[in-house]
Amino acid sequence: MSLPDILGVVGVLMILTAYAGATSGRLDARRAPALLLNLTGALLILVSLYFDFNLSAVLMEGAWALVAVYGLVQLALGRNRAP
Repeated sequence: MSLPDILGVVGVLMILTAYAGATSGRLDARRAPALLLNLTGALLILVSLYFDFNLSAVLMEGAWALVAVYGLVQLALGRNRAP
């Protein structure tokens, strides 16, 4: 397995960890730990896709990363309040 493949797999595991944590109630999807797992995971997958390009996957991971960045910015600005 190549380094880009390893990075992609680690990224997938990070996103799945965040998702499992949010659905099990162990992580709050609106807080930094889950958002950082999602952002880092998406970025690692994007790095792996640089070496083996797939447009639909790049679009999905790019969107995933942007959503995580948006959540982190909202947290930093104090705007991420529970409904």
